[in-house]
Amino acid sequence: MSSETLERIARNKNVARAAARQLSMEQLHKLSEVIDEVIEQKKEEERQRQEEEAQKERKRSEILEAITEAGLSVDDLVTEPPRRKRGRPPKNANQKA
Repeated sequence: MSSETLERIARNKNVARAAARQLSMEQLHKLSEVIDEVIEQKKEEERQRQEEEAQKERKRSEILEAITEAGLSVDDLVTEPPRRKRGRPPKNANQKA
């Protein structure tokens, strides 16, 4: 089953019901268990991502506070602006006309 088919089933209740009619009760229960596991896994991944973001923000705040207490600013720490990467040359740049 392709991801497009799953997306179609997930978006439309009637399509989901039609697909479910083709499965036995045992298959439906197994599908339900698998979906529950996937949902729990997604929730855990999201919780971890949010915790990592919160931890980054705490560290950022601590660093900015330490900089401020030292009487510095972020600009004092950056000696030169970051260099911009050059884009890729055109495909025909080395060919002679």
